[in-house]
Amino acid sequence: MELHHEFTVPVPVDDAWHALLDIERVAPCLPGAAVESYDGRTVNGSVKVKVGPVTVTYRGTAVFEEQDEGAHRMVLVASGRETRGQGTARATVTGTLTERDGGTAVSVDTDLTVTGRPAQFGRGVLAEVGDRLVGRFASCLEERLAERPAAPVAGAAAPPAEAGATAPPVGTGAAAPPVREEAEPLDLLRTAGLPVAKRVAAALAAAAAVALAAVGLRRRGRTRSGRGRKGARR
Repeated sequence: MELHHEFTVPVPVDDAWHALLDIERVAPCLPGAAVESYDGRTVNGSVKVKVGPVTVTYRGTAVFEEQDEGAHRMVLVASGRETRGQGTARATVTGTLTERDGGTAVSVDTDLTVTGRPAQFGRGVLAEVGDRLVGRFASCLEERLAERPAAPVAGAAAPPAEAGATAPPVGTGAAAPPVREEAEPLDLLRTAGLPVAKRVAAALAAAAAVALAAVGLRRRGRTRSGRGRKGARR
């Protein structure tokens, strides 16, 4: 399926370009995504998707096949496979950045193929999920672009250590590595919203009604055939 989304961020196009390529910085803006490694071209990581009571984890890679800084155009090809299943996901994402009123307009075209449990919702639901995800991503990206790291003041003394804190060993010159937090799974039904959830519930109810009707017809058929055999015996 092909999806198209647009959003804007209030920063110059060059700043937005470099921010979007800072994968480790923007990855937390994507629900369920976790980056394990990134070498400037290839991203290794995982995405967790929750479908009702079931959580599906896709693990795979994403490769920048094109990074045209002059045209502000990038092409990312991502593929993954369920860690506990046969489902797969593949997407070709093309992003184009253009300057607009002092800010940046981002256009994203996605060619998405999904197999397995998330595919049961179809294009309509996945498109609505995509719309909401892009909105959340744009808001998160805007907040991160507005962040300004505090510059160290020349000659300022180091802050006092907290009570009970242990100083790093002398001579190491390096602090302990940060602890990587596990990403929360992307909840498809919650992200899609109540209207979509109602539609899914209605579809399941209709399927259940059809199944019950089929079972009822079978039982009636068996009952009639049984009565027919009894009448023949008489």
